[in-house]
Amino acid sequence: MRAILATPALVDTELPEPVPGPHDLLVRIEAVAVNPIDTKLRAAVGDGDPPRQLGWDAAGVVAATGEGVGRFRVGDAVMFAGDAGRAGCNAEAVLVDERLVGRRPSRLSWAEAASVPLTGLTAWEALFERLDLDPAGGTGRGRSLLILGGAGGVGSIAIPLARRAGAVVIASASRPESATWVRELGADHVVDHHRPLAPQLAALGYEAVDRIANFSDTDAYWEVMAELIAPLGSIVAIVGNRQPLDLNRLKAKSVTFAWEFMFSRSQFQTADMGRQGEILDRIAELFEAGELHPTLGRTLSPINAANLEIAHAQLASGRTIGKIALVGWD
Repeated sequence: MRAILATPALVDTELPEPVPGPHDLLVRIEAVAVNPIDTKLRAAVGDGDPPRQLGWDAAGVVAATGEGVGRFRVGDAVMFAGDAGRAGCNAEAVLVDERLVGRRPSRLSWAEAASVPLTGLTAWEALFERLDLDPAGGTGRGRSLLILGGAGGVGSIAIPLARRAGAVVIASASRPESATWVRELGADHVVDHHRPLAPQLAALGYEAVDRIANFSDTDAYWEVMAELIAPLGSIVAIVGNRQPLDLNRLKAKSVTFAWEFMFSRSQFQTADMGRQGEILDRIAELFEAGELHPTLGRTLSPINAANLEIAHAQLASGRTIGKIALVGWD
C-alpha cells in the first residue's frame, strides 16, 4: 500500500498492509486532514530516528474487521482520529480501534468528514466534559464563553456547539476574513486577540466572562485569562505551556482550570474509551440534521508527500482558517 512517512522530510513509500487485531478496523483511507499534532510530532523525528507515519484525522471505508468487532461491518463509511501511539492515517489502509470510530455523516464529502474527528472530539470534550456546558442547552444557557482562537480548527466547531448549548459566544479573531468566518459560524461577538481584550469585552458589557476556552496559546493568555475569568468560573486549554503557570492567580476566585487532550482516552486505555465513538456518532447526527456545518477551509488532491508538505506549511503559518484536508490517492 502507498504511505507517507516523516523522516523528518515527508516521503512517499510503499508498506505492507496491516492486519487487524481483535478490536481493530482496517480502513481504506479516502481523505485525511492535518492538525498541529502532525507538525509537532514530525519536528520530533530527528535524523537517524525511525520514520513515522503521521496523521490523526481520516475518513474511509471499512475493508476488514477483527474478530471482536461489533459496531461496524465491511463496507461501512467511517471517520476517526484514532490513537497517537499507533501508526497514523497517512496511508492507503490504517488500523484503528473500533471504539474510537464514528460513522461518516451522509451529508459530508470525504474531505469534509476527514476534517471533523480530532477537532470535533476536542471541542466536545472541552466544552461538555471540562467546562461542564450542557450539550442540550440546559445548565449553561446564557453563560458567557470566550473562545480564544475562534477561527482555527477546534474553534470553528466549538463555536456552533457552544451556541447550540445556549452559551453567549465571544470569539477571538484578528483578521477581517477570520472575523467574518467566526461570525458566520454563529459567534455572538468578535474580539481581536492582537489588541487588549479587557477593554473590548468591557465595551460589549462584560467585565468578566463565565468560561474561557483557550484553543490558541496558554502562556500568552495566562495573565489575561486570570484577569477576565469570573469568580467560580472555568478555563480549559489545549496547548501545553512552555513556562510555569502561576495557579495562585486563580485561587482567590476559586477558578477551575482543566487541560483537554483528545488522546488521553486512547493513550491510557480508559474504561470509557468508547465514549469517543459515541461522541463522533452524535456529531454525525448534528451534521445530518443541519445543526453543524463543515469547517473545511482548503482541500488538496491527491494524498501524497508534496501536498502534505503544503498542508503542513500552511498549518505552521498560523493563518489557517478552518481545516485543511487531502483527498484521493490518484
